[in-house]
Amino acid sequence: MSDDDSDGGTEPAAHPVSVTLENRLMSHGYYVTSFDWRDGDGADATPADGVGIALEYEAVSDAPAVTRDEVGAVLRTLLSIGEERSWTPGRLEATSFGTDGTVRGRWHVEREWFDRLGTDLSQVEFSQLVLGTVRDRPTEPDTR
Repeated sequence: MSDDDSDGGTEPAAHPVSVTLENRLMSHGYYVTSFDWRDGDGADATPADGVGIALEYEAVSDAPAVTRDEVGAVLRTLLSIGEERSWTPGRLEATSFGTDGTVRGRWHVEREWFDRLGTDLSQVEFSQLVLGTVRDRPTEPDTR
């Protein structure tokens, strides 16, 4: 299944956000393993503004922990989907796994930061806030 954004057919909002995000992150080497809406119903192609997301993904990377490039790829992709659909995500909670199932790290974005981005919060300030939430990977595999 692909998320075709060309003029040849499928409109960007044709797939749910979760499917579109999954399809686009694959090209960056990140594979969504779990996507859950935290509050409200996000089953529609475009959910209500502010609906939170819990995201888990596998990173095909030699880096043992979450990298700034990784966070940037996930955020740029999510924000691009939001822009296409005139939608603003709520709190994003992300967990990165290695290909062996080990947790590489966790990070999050507050809903307020998404809301303020582009108004009174620059992209640099936004990035600094998000990167400040990255937590190093635990020493043991995730048992959740």
